[in-house]
Amino acid sequence: MAISFPNTSRSYDPLKRCVRFWGYDSTFEISFYLAEDALQKFSPQPQMDEAVSLSVFDGNRKRIERAAHAAYERQRRSFYMLSKADF
Repeated sequence: MAISFPNTSRSYDPLKRCVRFWGYDSTFEISFYLAEDALQKFSPQPQMDEAVSLSVFDGNRKRIERAAHAAYERQRRSFYMLSKADF
């Protein structure tokens, strides 16, 4: 079965400076982290705080989910850190 993203929740991790979101392959939950450098690729803000990061994520969700899907198809793991290089 392919990965899907029915859960639209996401959260900001200030220690890792990334946005975390989840995908599902059947009953398996897969964690994805979108690094700050990838967020800045979408919107080069000088200050990527929680509000800005989540807003940028929301505005680019479909593109981010496509990159997450591609990463999962390349190598199936339980978590991924997506960076600027994934886009």
